[in-house]
Formats: sequence, structure tokens, C-alpha cells
Amino acid sequence: MTGVNSAEIARLAGVSVRTLRHYHQLGVLPEPARRANGYREYGAGDLVLLLRVRRLAELGVALEEIPGLLETDGVRVGVALDELDRELAGQIEVLAARRAAIARVRAAGTGADAPPKIAELVAAVGRELPGEVARRDREILLLLHQGLDARGREVLAAVLGRMVEPELLPGITALAVRFAALGPDSGDDEVERLARDYRELVDGFGDKPGGRVVLRTDAVLSAYQETAFTSAQRAVLERLGESGG
Repeated sequence: MTGVNSAEIARLAGVSVRTLRHYHQLGVLPEPARRANGYREYGAGDLVLLLRVRRLAELGVALEEIPGLLETDGVRVGVALDELDRELAGQIEVLAARRAAIARVRAAGTGADAPPKIAELVAAVGRELPGEVARRDREILLLLHQGLDARGREVLAAVLGRMVEPELLPGITALAVRFAALGPDSGDDEVERLARDYRELVDGFGDKPGGRVVLRTDAVLSAYQETAFTSAQRAVLERLGESGG
């Protein structure tokens, strides 16, 4: 192979001239000798090196690591590829988990802005609720989810997962419908009955992951409740908070 210019070696190697220049700028590919007119002149050895660089880059090896690998035997390259393979396996697990989450949200028929368990519960219960009420429930669950640490979110996910199980979902839905119906004319007896029925339903959660449902509201959540709920609805939440149920 006689000396060729940048465009020709780029074509032979299957890369763009811009990529070739980028390799030179980063020091991944040594600069070749130059002709009398100042243009780079590449030989067969340069093409072999460029092909090796391109292959390692295609495998996902970071460009800054390639020069060191080119100067060693295959053992170090193998170690680097083993590490890269482990990293890619981890990325695949993350991507698979995201795809599973997307599938659950799509199956639930809700927006993608809610964690899967929240989306599942809102979708299952929301069929019996006015659209505005279902939206509000989703928003307050999002606020609650955001205010929890990692362990708290695990607990919340476990509780929500229990709520959508076939034996509990009808009861949860009925309570949600009754809660949504509370208004200015709702009396203390109705409020107390709803709080009691809710406590009785969730008492069975004690032997399941997540334990009992504990409602603890921070300033943001409390402010949201002031604008989103009627006084009777807030009274139910206060009773549940006082009882830890």
C-alpha cells in the first residue's frame, strides 16, 4: 500500500475524515509523517492501527483507554473487555427494568409520569372515580412517594401492590369512591365510619411486606391537601394519621 491521504485512509477504514481527525486530536491515533506539501501521508501500518482503534471503539472501549491497550498484548485487552462486558451486563439489567416498568405503565393505561405501582393503583381504582379525582389521587401519591427515602418507597410499593390484588381491590375501590363523595354535607358519623372501615381493611397488611400504612404528611403534602380535599376528607385523613392506620 503506497502512501495515501486522509480521505483515502478514512474510506479504507470505514470512518469519516472528521473521526480520523478526532482520533489524532485525542492522541488515540499517532500523527503520520507529512509530505513536503504539509499533507498527512498514511501507510499500511497506519491503516492497521486505525482499524484496531475503530474496532475497539465499536466494542465500547473508551477512547482514552485505547492507546494503552494498543501497546500491550492480548491479555490486557481481554481484561479490559471483561470489565466492559460486566458494565454492559449491568446496563442491560437497568434497561430491562425500565422496559418492564414501561410495560406495566402502558398496561395500566396511565401516564408515564408516575412510578409503576402508583400508576397501577390509580388505573385500577380510577375507573370508578371521576377523572379529576383520579388525577388528584395520582398527584398526592406522587408527593408522598417523593417525600420518602429508599426504604420508605419500598414500603409504599409493597402496600400499593397489595391494594391492587384481586381480593382487596374491590374494597379499596369502594373506599375511594366513598372518600371522593365526601362533601360539605358529610357529617361526623360518615367521616368516622369511613376512617374505621379503612383501618379495618388495612389491618390485614401487618403480615405483608410494608407493614401497616402510616400517613405522615410534610408541609408540601399538607398544603396540597388543604386545596385538593374537602374538610370532611381532611378529617378522615387526620383520623387515620392519629391512629397510625
